[in-house]
Amino acid sequence: MDQSSFERLINIQSYSDEELKALAADLAAEEREVSMRRRILHGEMDIIRAEMVRRLRDKNQGEGGLVVDGDIAVLTDILSGYGEPEDQLGEG
Repeated sequence: MDQSSFERLINIQSYSDEELKALAADLAAEEREVSMRRRILHGEMDIIRAEMVRRLRDKNQGEGGLVVDGDIAVLTDILSGYGEPEDQLGEG
């Protein structure tokens, strides 16, 4: 049953009970793999975010402030794909 999602659903009434059970098991396994990959990606994003914050703190330590106002929000936006380019951090 190596078909696209559309093809699987179009032909769903023609499947035997065993084929439906196998399809359900395959899809559940695929969902677990996707969920694991998503959790790994979120972990990587958290590590990158923490490193960016650490670097901002180090950069601004001698200037009297740990992080310039708005840097954390800008970082979150950048990592979400909505923010300014990295070279504009701290300007303003």
